[in-house]
Amino acid sequence: MRGFSLKRWSRTTFGLVTIVGIVFALTTLAIGIVAFEATHEALEQQLDHRIATETAALIDEGDDGPEGVATAIRRREAARSTASLDFRLVDSAGRLVAGSLDAVVPDKPGYIELLPYNIDDEQRIAQSLTTLLPSGHRLLVAADRGVIDEMDASLLKLFVGAFGVMLALGVGAAWVVGIVTKNRLARIDHTATAIIGGNLGQRMPVTGTGDEFDRLAERLNEMLDRIATLMDNLRQVSSDVAHDLRTPLTRLHNRLDEALASDDRDAQRQAIEAATAQSRELLDIFAALLRIAEVEGMGVKGQFREMALSELVDSIVETYRPDAETSGHTLTKVIAPNLNLVGDRRLIQQLLSNLLDNALTHTQSGTTIAVSLDKPADLIRICVTDNGPGVTSDEAATLFQRFTRGEKSRTSGGHGLGLALVAAIANAHGGKVALASPPGFGVIVEM
Repeated sequence: MRGFSLKRWSRTTFGLVTIVGIVFALTTLAIGIVAFEATHEALEQQLDHRIATETAALIDEGDDGPEGVATAIRRREAARSTASLDFRLVDSAGRLVAGSLDAVVPDKPGYIELLPYNIDDEQRIAQSLTTLLPSGHRLLVAADRGVIDEMDASLLKLFVGAFGVMLALGVGAAWVVGIVTKNRLARIDHTATAIIGGNLGQRMPVTGTGDEFDRLAERLNEMLDRIATLMDNLRQVSSDVAHDLRTPLTRLHNRLDEALASDDRDAQRQAIEAATAQSRELLDIFAALLRIAEVEGMGVKGQFREMALSELVDSIVETYRPDAETSGHTLTKVIAPNLNLVGDRRLIQQLLSNLLDNALTHTQSGTTIAVSLDKPADLIRICVTDNGPGVTSDEAATLFQRFTRGEKSRTSGGHGLGLALVAAIANAHGGKVALASPPGFGVIVEM
């Protein structure tokens, strides 16, 4: 069992959310400290302003000298309240003239933030301003700092409480997110384990909430569907190769046996030439199978570039026009201008060539072959249709599979791989293929 690792823990969902919660809590603490300092400083400035205003008022009221200031002090103390300021007026020798503030009057004028004083045999701290009068008297006006201390204590409790709440919420959120994430991932892991065990029909659970886990599950399911399709194709190829190549391989073997068994050099030569032709046919089949496998593997997507599709389709149709006229076919085209496509130019050329070859090979002279290119909605559509005999509904269901040929085309050349390659190319470009509706025969490619 592996021991605890802080680095590994910090990369887990619980660890990441816990770290985020702690960061938020520390941010709250930092904001609280800044707010505390700003509030504290504002309260002190407000108290200083109050003291300075009261000092100026006393001096204005006692404009006839120290006795006037003393009279103003006595008047204020007679009407004092719990929020009143405290005063002390002393002469140049430090003797008390007026005021009940029990504190030592500083010799130097100015503010003192922490001035000790006594009240009811209790020592307390005041914020004060000492002013030197023209007569040499010193006026001390002080305000108890209890209000500031109480406010500081309240703010401190508030910020500590907020820090605790943020920390608790962060850890709690980490726990909840960790549990939810663990459960969702456990279901995905259980499904993946079943798939590894051979149950390829399993799919990742989707809750329908549309969240990140659902999107991941949907992508994984698409990947699994793609893998299942490739596996089916592999099984089909294996079966088709075993079934459809048996006959040409048997013919090749028989031709070589004929060459070995005959002493007639002309007969041997004819047998070897027939075997060579059949071997070339087999090589063509394997080349087509490899090309289909390459396209279905999606490795060609790295070569996709934007191309002028309208010009390409028009050029290919014109290339096939002499062959069509020679064989007695009529070739028509309706091509929408200025259509572009991001894809592989050689593959698109192969797709259209296969469809035209298929139409020219499997239809009689006098057949009209129509090629069209348009863009309905957001899809580009290529259609190659003819007014030939067409295929039955049973044949249409399997026509895009490997080695599948229509009954009426068995007397003509081909291996039944052309339409399979067309389907693979369309799928590689994110499109699909379908047969056009009767009468006649046609293939519709949408990308």
